[in-house]
Amino acid sequence: MRIATWNINSVRTRVQRAVDLLAKHDIDVLCLQETKVADDKFPVMEFEAAGYHVTHHGLNQWNGVAIVSKAEPEEVFYSFPGQPGFAKDPEKPQDLEARAVGARIRGVEIWSLYVPNGREITDRHYDYKLRFLYALAHYSESRAQSKLLLTGDFNIAPRDEDVWDIEAFRGKTHVTEPERAAFQMLEEAGLEEVTRRFTEEQRWTYFDYKSMRFQKNEGMRIDFQLASKSLAATVESAQVDMVERAGDKTSDHCPLLADFDLPDFDSVR
Repeated sequence: MRIATWNINSVRTRVQRAVDLLAKHDIDVLCLQETKVADDKFPVMEFEAAGYHVTHHGLNQWNGVAIVSKAEPEEVFYSFPGQPGFAKDPEKPQDLEARAVGARIRGVEIWSLYVPNGREITDRHYDYKLRFLYALAHYSESRAQSKLLLTGDFNIAPRDEDVWDIEAFRGKTHVTEPERAAFQMLEEAGLEEVTRRFTEEQRWTYFDYKSMRFQKNEGMRIDFQLASKSLAATVESAQVDMVERAGDKTSDHCPLLADFDLPDFDSVR
């Protein structure tokens, strides 16, 4: 079973690239982030024509997450318990954003997640990011004995070697101790980062459009697949698709793929 996660940075702009990616890698489940589209504007027909089911959660032109799968989901979730909301104005309702969508596909609970960026350390968005991660860790702990997979753009570099130059990130989000501690809480909740050991040669999953970061190989590892122990034990391989990032008018993120030894989904019930 091949599962991929990709911050697509606008699905309408890159729908053909996504469809081509599905065919290129024969992907069973593709988790997308930053679709940047409301549900009624999502290009469902293009994916269905390729033989896939679409589960999407989008409210407007910001955020947006999706799960594109060969098998039809048995159950769908549009938020996780305790997920916090956000509004820039603290006096306004802190409504939930379209940052999480989950689907149970033949016994495996898969989530596509777009963790808040945090913006600046002094910004309310940074606190929102931490609260989002705390709630996610709490939920993960309650589900850790099942087949659970969290995928997506976590907007955290858990280790110094996960950025091209740690000195360039001092005092900025993505590398602070509170963020890294929150990521560690996910692991302490019973999840394992399953792609790292297979992707040391091509570790970066994100390259800023600015300053020719991709051409200079100056990237970040901020996209992950975190699996519960029983699911992690089935991982056979993983890869970062750098070729996709090198394409014309592509996303600033690379697709991250992992292969799970689950040839018969029914066996994981």
